[in-house]
Amino acid sequence: MPHLLSYWEKQSFLQGFDVAVVGGGLVGLTAAIFTKRQQPQARVLVLERDVLPNGASTKNAGFACFGSVSELMEQEKRGGTAALLSVVRYRWEGLRLLRELLGDAAISYEPLGGFELFRDEEAALAAACRAQLDYYNQLLAPIIGEPEIFRVADQRRAEFGFAGVHSILENVAEGALDTGRMMHALLRLAWQEGVVVLHGVPVEALESGPASVKLRTPLAELEAGRVLLATNAFSRQFFPDLDVTPGRGQVLVTAPVPGLHLPGTFHYDRGYYYFRPLPGQRLLLGGGRHLDFAAEATTEPGLTPLVQQHLEELLREVILPGRDVVIEHRWSGVMGFGQELEPFIGELAPGIYGALRCNGMGVAMGARSGLRAAELLS
Repeated sequence: MPHLLSYWEKQSFLQGFDVAVVGGGLVGLTAAIFTKRQQPQARVLVLERDVLPNGASTKNAGFACFGSVSELMEQEKRGGTAALLSVVRYRWEGLRLLRELLGDAAISYEPLGGFELFRDEEAALAAACRAQLDYYNQLLAPIIGEPEIFRVADQRRAEFGFAGVHSILENVAEGALDTGRMMHALLRLAWQEGVVVLHGVPVEALESGPASVKLRTPLAELEAGRVLLATNAFSRQFFPDLDVTPGRGQVLVTAPVPGLHLPGTFHYDRGYYYFRPLPGQRLLLGGGRHLDFAAEATTEPGLTPLVQQHLEELLREVILPGRDVVIEHRWSGVMGFGQELEPFIGELAPGIYGALRCNGMGVAMGARSGLRAAELLS
């Protein structure tokens, strides 16, 4: 049965938009907010297909990070020094922009610092990373504004109580935030700025026209002068040849662990695993998609025994050895990855633009991508 929409609903919520943003996550909402600020008279609409964003914006682990030493080494090898510097600057500026936009209190930002762990069997990788500390400190100091970003922190092994950890490197410039509060603050700000945000309205098809773009939805056929796709790995629904591949990340959170003392954010195995404390003496642990890249290259939510088993083994054997730990929450989120280190911000078709592919660092890159997209739309 077709929706019987009132005159008021059509006038206020479904007609006369200059810009429509498809995707109500971090990138989509910041793009809409910056578009409205740059074009105060423009009518801006955000369409989100679910009650909450279906990618990673409300499901990510809340790491305000820009790369551990082993990750930086891999990324420099893959893209070169210039590309690495560009993407680190992008991440750092994105974090600064997000914090300025919403305020640290609103997102519970904490400058905890970060730690990269190396187990006994990874002594060679640890040595290679330690040999590069001076190099990356000098390379990134002009961007981060710290003369000594990375340093050896082996002396903290006893404090953290890990089992089988050979070496620890510290990143003094990392932080953490509350993902749910971040998204709540973005939604509140979007409405405050005059952006219309509709949830539960999936876009099924896009059609470019000479003067506008039509958006087919189950609610109604909508129209806007320009459309921004901020749907990350889900964008191949509209443009199958895009260089963006889904990567599902699985996460678990423990019940309260009495006496938990892990002040910081933690990375292991080249960033493929990550963990951090949460309020109430809980621990969040996620990652493991590298255990089966093919299975995790999906936009479908879900958990797999392979990944969950490895997460629990890491939790009980290395992070909290000898502790009776209960798992209280499990979930997954979908990220977008591609060949290039930086996100794609550009035109996809007449009147249709994209802000996609944060390569697993949406918290760091999202606000900067939103601003760049708004500049493109202007």
